[in-house]
Amino acid sequence: MADDPYAVLGVTRNASDEDVRRAFRKLAKELHPDISKGTEERFKKVTSAYEILGDPQKRSAFDRGEIDGRGEPRHNGFRHYARGARANAGAGAGGAGFEEFGFGDIFSDIFGASTRAGPRTNFTAKGQDVRYTLEVDFLEAAVGVTKRVTLPAGGTLDLNVPAGVSDGQVLRLKGKGQRGAGGAEPGDALVEIRVRPHPYFRREDDDILLEVPITIDEAVLGAKVEVPTVTGRVQLTVPKGTSSGRVFRLKGKGIKSAGRAEAGDQLVTVRLVLPEKIDDTLAYFFSEWRQKNSYDPGRK
Repeated sequence: MADDPYAVLGVTRNASDEDVRRAFRKLAKELHPDISKGTEERFKKVTSAYEILGDPQKRSAFDRGEIDGRGEPRHNGFRHYARGARANAGAGAGGAGFEEFGFGDIFSDIFGASTRAGPRTNFTAKGQDVRYTLEVDFLEAAVGVTKRVTLPAGGTLDLNVPAGVSDGQVLRLKGKGQRGAGGAEPGDALVEIRVRPHPYFRREDDDILLEVPITIDEAVLGAKVEVPTVTGRVQLTVPKGTSSGRVFRLKGKGIKSAGRAEAGDQLVTVRLVLPEKIDDTLAYFFSEWRQKNSYDPGRK
């Protein structure tokens, strides 16, 4: 029993001509033997189905039950028309039949002008893009790094991860995707960057956020405190009488993203950390100090 051309193309019986054409274009691109291996039989069925549904007269004849899914007549009264239609549709190796039913235009649209003579002539089609995920450390993303990666299609590549790349950003490697058909250019490799979190740095746009603990004497007397940045350690001046939670800005010590003239800043929040054990000397000192000084931090 012949296949139902509507089922083969995946359209309903009330589908418009444009719906039929669109369905055929999609399937032809997926199943063309010059692109996909092992799809020749399905491609033939799709092409045969479109020979019927792509021609208004033959589609009407099929809907009335005058021809079957192969275009064969169901009764003698239609035999003459069916023979003539098949002759036009087949038209031999020259492919004129494909032009009659619009195949030339469809394959030209999909694969390029070189296919206008028929679906099995040479054509060109750009290769498909491939996707890849690459994990990098926080500091590698901040300052840039070169990573040797294995591409999905095989082979290795030294990938330059630019400074300031963000989590989820996609890098495009031109020409590293699947090969093109008919000598066309290959597709691209799209590498999505995943940035691992850092134990104490956080990123906010191009700024770096960091918390630094300070001792009670550093907060009271002031001090020079060494703090890390994404490019190395620097000295932070903590003024005398610094309260916990105060934020210091280190200009230009953040992320320098592509396209920006200047790097972001590093924002350092100091947190007062008391000793694990309050000895008698410290307790006595603050007891005496509290009796002699009035101090209200603004509690309500």
